[in-house]
Amino acid sequence: MSQFIVNPKPFLADLVGKVVIVKLKWGQMQYQGTLHSSDSYMNLYLERTEEFIDGQFAGFLGHVLIRCNNVLYLKAAPASDDEGDSKMEQ
Repeated sequence: MSQFIVNPKPFLADLVGKVVIVKLKWGQMQYQGTLHSSDSYMNLYLERTEEFIDGQFAGFLGHVLIRCNNVLYLKAAPASDDEGDSKMEQ
């Protein structure tokens, strides 16, 4: 298996303004929302955030701040044809 190492600060800067998926270390929670900003500690501020538990939509949260040490991974959400679609990819 090959590894692709990415410098995290430019990676986060490129994702600002885009829809991202954030998986937390604890439990089966994921958040999908627009990345508004991140700070020097890599805390994440999301807007229009939706919560998913075990892949099922759990609710709309709006603005969310996620502390950096709780993040397992962050990735860009897959592009969808319908912007109003609230389906989480697994």
